[in-house]
Amino acid sequence: MSWKLPIGATYTGRGTHFRVWAANARQMAVQLYMGEQAEQVVATHALQPEGEGYFAGEIPGVAPGTRYMYRIDGGDARPDPASRFQPLGVHRPSEVVDPTAFHWNDAGWQGRPLEELVIYELHVGTFTPEGTFDSAINRLDELCDLGVTAIELMPVAAFPGMRNWGYDGVDLFAPARAYGGPEALRRLVDAAHTKGLAVIMDVVYNHFGPDGNYLRQFSTSYFTDHHKTPWGDALNFDTEDSAQVRAFFIANACYWAHEYHIDGLRLDATHAIQDDSTPHILTELAVRTRESLPDERHFVLIAENERNDPRLISPPEAGGHGLDAVWADDFHHQVRVALTLESEGYYMDYTGAADDLVLTLRQGWFYTGQMSQFLGEARGASPGDLPPPRFVLCIQNHDQVGNRAMGDRLHHAINLAAYRAAAALLLLNPYTPLLWMGQEWAASTPFLYFTDHNPELGKLVTEGRRREFAGFSAFSGQEVPDPQAEETFLRSKLRWEERNAQPHAGVLALYRELLALRRTRPALRSYARETFAITALSPHAVAVSRLGSGADDALLIIINLRETLDLDLAAQAATIPPQGYDWSLLLDSEDTRYGGSGSTNLLRAPSGQARLLLDGPRAVVLGALAVSSG
Repeated sequence: MSWKLPIGATYTGRGTHFRVWAANARQMAVQLYMGEQAEQVVATHALQPEGEGYFAGEIPGVAPGTRYMYRIDGGDARPDPASRFQPLGVHRPSEVVDPTAFHWNDAGWQGRPLEELVIYELHVGTFTPEGTFDSAINRLDELCDLGVTAIELMPVAAFPGMRNWGYDGVDLFAPARAYGGPEALRRLVDAAHTKGLAVIMDVVYNHFGPDGNYLRQFSTSYFTDHHKTPWGDALNFDTEDSAQVRAFFIANACYWAHEYHIDGLRLDATHAIQDDSTPHILTELAVRTRESLPDERHFVLIAENERNDPRLISPPEAGGHGLDAVWADDFHHQVRVALTLESEGYYMDYTGAADDLVLTLRQGWFYTGQMSQFLGEARGASPGDLPPPRFVLCIQNHDQVGNRAMGDRLHHAINLAAYRAAAALLLLNPYTPLLWMGQEWAASTPFLYFTDHNPELGKLVTEGRRREFAGFSAFSGQEVPDPQAEETFLRSKLRWEERNAQPHAGVLALYRELLALRRTRPALRSYARETFAITALSPHAVAVSRLGSGADDALLIIINLRETLDLDLAAQAATIPPQGYDWSLLLDSEDTRYGGSGSTNLLRAPSGQARLLLDGPRAVVLGALAVSSG
């Protein structure tokens, strides 16, 4: 491993080298502890100033497993801002970890290119009953059988308590003790790679959680009042001392790539990362991380961003940030409105009509500069000819489920016929699909918002959560679950045993076959915009055309989301088969083996023309079949 973490505690074989940025400090010391609960201070060692606010020094004989804290100017002891592990919680001593001690079995693994990604997002604590990295390993074979190629872990940075939704992390380098800590995370990544699965890490570089963040005591320059965010002062990427703050986050990105062999990062809420300097922190992070890796290594950077800004995924030479992909939520919103007719909150900006859905899929997102009623301002810009894989689409994710008051999933609000049709629309287009854990079998469990803060903060979180949803008509008369209650967390755990019973088994079978088609059909492995076309057939139905290397590879996918559809396939250019071919039914989302009402038939008139009669939500996949000359 050629890259080395420039801060934190690094075991050298002779002892441990400590280095910390503490621009506020005049003096810095390391305090060492003994005992399972670090109850006894055994030594205190001064660190020497290096300049630019850094203090460093090597202490002989300090081995991996040693607990330590920093004392700033003789004050209270604090955990290491770059701690690799917090075994006793975010307020207690850090632990020295030797990242070279783990034996990796993924030699030769280079990651997966963006075009191959089918992403499965999961929350470690609720993915399995045990809620650990090690227990997740036991489910990897089922994900491989499903057909996904990458798992995306919601944030695992150390958080207060033993359960958290994911975005209250305060020790960005320390995998959470609740999930098993550093070695367990390495075991999960190693096991995933041996099965051909890439691992993407969700990281939060826009704010820190409200409990256990001691950064200001080391340096007030970690934050700036020059910008504001929903969480208060912004992280300082562009004012005095910002060079050290930028280095801290860039080191974190490189850390996951090198010490944990992570294959990519999902960057949370990049619209809240504010930086007026050049280069932008996102640009520098992308460049520096890739420079630290071999040329042949695939490492993807995916931005969450609500602004529909193509600069995020445009190359630096074109004025962009050079990230690989972006979460494009407009597709989710259009599909959700089409299926549920919701209109509150940001859904007021979407009609769900087939014409708008078509425009969304042609572009990658819907808003390209139009006025947003919800925001009261124009939103977005044209994505131009950016390739479809650069847009990550979903019909569910942790936000769109967990941010609902009752944590309800999409299929809890619609019938399964419509849910199955939406799955086909997601998985058979050329964009990068993302699945939310349990989606593939229509899991019965919700995904609620949960925390484990101290009682004082926890009370405020509970009150705020219930106040947030007080004005929503859909939740009137319902008690919003208490985020602090352990039962809220336990209710969110997947029940894997239900996959074997109907209707879950049928939905799972459909997802497996849709992903098998995506993986094996040449037309579905073509990701260029010119090999993909989409047309509105009715207010609620669309036709998706996929072209392979020849006419015999052509596919026509009809997705009807609501009501009935009576379609003469010869009536419009979008549904006419290639010359010399007829359409043959390859898949019907209402086949009984998927739990549907029964497979449809292609009805042929005496003239030989085909007609589709769909009596409700349904997706059908048609393949080109050469007409026999005999």
